[in-house]
Amino acid sequence: MISGDLAVADVETAWNDRFASDFGYGVDKPSNGMLQDIHWSEGLLGYFPTYSIGNIYAGNLWAKMTQDDPSVRDDLAQGDTTRARAWLRDTVQRHGASVPAPDLIAQACGTQPTAAPFVDYIHQKFSEFL
Repeated sequence: MISGDLAVADVETAWNDRFASDFGYGVDKPSNGMLQDIHWSEGLLGYFPTYSIGNIYAGNLWAKMTQDDPSVRDDLAQGDTTRARAWLRDTVQRHGASVPAPDLIAQACGTQPTAAPFVDYIHQKFSEFL
């Protein structure tokens, strides 16, 4: 659609064909297919990279928070968010939008944002499936 190679009228068929090819089964209705996410029907295609940026920032914050206070892992495993919320409040949230996001993450973590902590997290989480 963006490059002009796909007409709007052909989106549903293209989506369903690709879904069946990728996942091995068909889409039963548009709300489970091309309309499954409000961003598609709103035309917010450029919005999706923000998910990746958020994951990268979260990986940096998680690495720094658990470095600063390793016990936060055990607290969270027990459902206690007190320390994690305090760390986030003191390190990130109190600044609000007064600092651009990349600068805020750098300030909070002591380094420029990088994908490495998120990639490490993903490898740890899914290594048993590889």
